[in-house]
Amino acid sequence: MEMINWVINLGPSVMMPIIFFIMALCFRVTIGRAFKAAMLVGIGFVGISLIITLLLESMGPAAEAMVSRFDLQLTVIDPGWPVAAAIGWGTPIVPFAVAGIILLNIILLFLKVTKTVNIDIFNFWVFMVTGALIYSMTDSIWIATLAALIHFVIVLIIGDLTAPRIQSDFNLKGVSFPHGTTAVFVPFGIAINWFIERIPWLRDVKADPESITKKFGVFGEPLTLGAIIGVLLGILAGFDIGSVMTLGVTVGAVMVLLPKMVDVLVEGLSIIREAAEAFLKRRFPNREFYIAMDTALLIAHPAVLATGLLMIPTALVLAVILPGNRLLPFTDLASLSFLFAMCSPFLKHNMVRLYITGIVIMTMVLYIGTDISGAFTEAAKLANVALPDNISNTTELANLVGGASTPLGWLLIKIASFFA
Repeated sequence: MEMINWVINLGPSVMMPIIFFIMALCFRVTIGRAFKAAMLVGIGFVGISLIITLLLESMGPAAEAMVSRFDLQLTVIDPGWPVAAAIGWGTPIVPFAVAGIILLNIILLFLKVTKTVNIDIFNFWVFMVTGALIYSMTDSIWIATLAALIHFVIVLIIGDLTAPRIQSDFNLKGVSFPHGTTAVFVPFGIAINWFIERIPWLRDVKADPESITKKFGVFGEPLTLGAIIGVLLGILAGFDIGSVMTLGVTVGAVMVLLPKMVDVLVEGLSIIREAAEAFLKRRFPNREFYIAMDTALLIAHPAVLATGLLMIPTALVLAVILPGNRLLPFTDLASLSFLFAMCSPFLKHNMVRLYITGIVIMTMVLYIGTDISGAFTEAAKLANVALPDNISNTTELANLVGGASTPLGWLLIKIASFFA
């Protein structure tokens, strides 16, 4: 357990280069080239992490100010995905779930059920937080572990099925995204797109970044969209003019810099992918393999990032107007892009379609969060996680971005509740 915690505490920016370096050597890449590829992957992760942190630190105060300014009184607080991750990695199921996921992935690869080699170990928490909530209800390690493994397998299959389209649209070769949060919402995005295609006036709206840039010129470019959205969010938060302008520039910077960091990561990934492809084709000539990656690579798309920012005030409005909802969106507000990032290709990267999909997803997440808040709060106590300073230990909890807050996680929790 201590060894697992030590590896996880390294974080993806250290853990992923080590994994990729070892993989590169296994695929007969020279030591110098393997080191370069691994470092580029690590530098890409560091850059992505820094820019996402910049976004979170900029949007966090704005989100808190909106909550305070509009005096939103709801009884369940969102402590953010880091708390959910700590819960996932802090329960007794961890050694069984981690070993089970790795072993199951190997078996499914051998049986040709999947093409994905899931090395995205840090994000195993997304599956394990579902198991953690079930453990808090059933006190059974085996039922909780089984639920986490079922969550993993279903998401792995979705990752395989969506990989060709995502690789094509995002220009990412040889990867898949079996992410336990965003992958689950892809079927909903596909269904919503199907309905939109049958509404004449709505299906004709062209709101992808290319069309917007073509129509509005510089005012439709990602940096301008980011600046405008940042200014609007600053105004909604009640910031002074200086803070509003700072937020506008910061969000504009994120829109420009994040894709560039993804390009650095992809450069390193390409070296390893090409070597892996050549190595595996010699030994498995009729098979194709994918490397699992974090959804952070996808949120750099302007349509995804811009829609995620627009969803911040929308989530707060939904929280107030939805009857029966008790969950107050809070810490995870700046991370909403992760919920629908994988849906984007299936919605033609159209921001209107993404926004509609975001509303549907957020509605589901709010109701699911409200329903599982008791189990989430109990799981947080069992894992003895530290809460953010602005969240009381006596408050009920449920987060927006995590495996348990998805329809699949909720279904597994409900089935397991019969064994409580």
